[in-house]
Amino acid sequence: MDVMTHSSTFLLPGNDHGSSVTYALVVLNQRLPRFTPILWDHGSVSLMAFSFFANCLPPCMRERDKVFSFGFWRCVTAQVRVCADGGANRVFDEMPLLFPRDDALDVRHRYKPDIIKGDMDSIRTEVLDFYTNLCDQSNLAQIFVRASKMQGTKVVDESHDQDTTDLHKCVAYIRDFAPNLDKSNLCILVAAALGGRFDHEAANINVLYRFSTTRIILLSDDCLIYLLPRTHRHEIHIQSSVEGPHCGLIPIGMASVGTTTKGLQWDLTNTEMRFGDLVSTSNLVQGEKITVQSSSDLLWTISIKKV
Repeated sequence: MDVMTHSSTFLLPGNDHGSSVTYALVVLNQRLPRFTPILWDHGSVSLMAFSFFANCLPPCMRERDKVFSFGFWRCVTAQVRVCADGGANRVFDEMPLLFPRDDALDVRHRYKPDIIKGDMDSIRTEVLDFYTNLCDQSNLAQIFVRASKMQGTKVVDESHDQDTTDLHKCVAYIRDFAPNLDKSNLCILVAAALGGRFDHEAANINVLYRFSTTRIILLSDDCLIYLLPRTHRHEIHIQSSVEGPHCGLIPIGMASVGTTTKGLQWDLTNTEMRFGDLVSTSNLVQGEKITVQSSSDLLWTISIKKV
């Protein structure tokens, strides 16, 4: 059986250049985790694109700088930071609170969603107007490194679709964003995914199962959750400085006839788990690596430390 490895290095500042994982970020409509700026910095995809220089500029700079168009190949670090419409309110309101010494307007410019997507029933008018009309007046010399920040946020109104959640819509958009990207290396981080109404939490967990071949991690200030597909044996590398020790393995939708773990205080040995009987909650990690193998898909959850 193939091994799938997992690590929460996305909770650590800086980019892990040794990692092959490509991160994208989705923000939902719950309280932002205090580490959201770290997640934001991880949320980018690199791809090759042929571009026309002047077409990268917003209209205000095309007119101001009288730039001539020419084509070139370039390696683009395309930002993939998608807000559900209610999540845009959270970024607008709460991101400045994470930088109390900085000017709020400057913070909102630095942390601009690239896409706002959803049924548009939650976003406030002043938030929508701010992001769609945003035009960074950076000088022309910075165009190559800041092109993605110099345009207003793209808005995708999917109010016609009431059969899928905002998270479902955002995940589908990211999967289609870079069609040539190796999806096996894609990991979608979902901030503000937990808390509030339980039916919203259940719907977000359901998205993990709807997109079971895509790595999706639900995050709150207190914990994270992701799916361990039964098609693989799993190695979970614990980042003990930022996560643990409390953890759990939870079967949803079907019983696990047999689950075996190594590295937990209360390891399982071909143990059956089901709702109405044994479920492994309030367990503790004991080392730097946990291994899990199960006959059914399981949810892995681990606490996030208040550091």
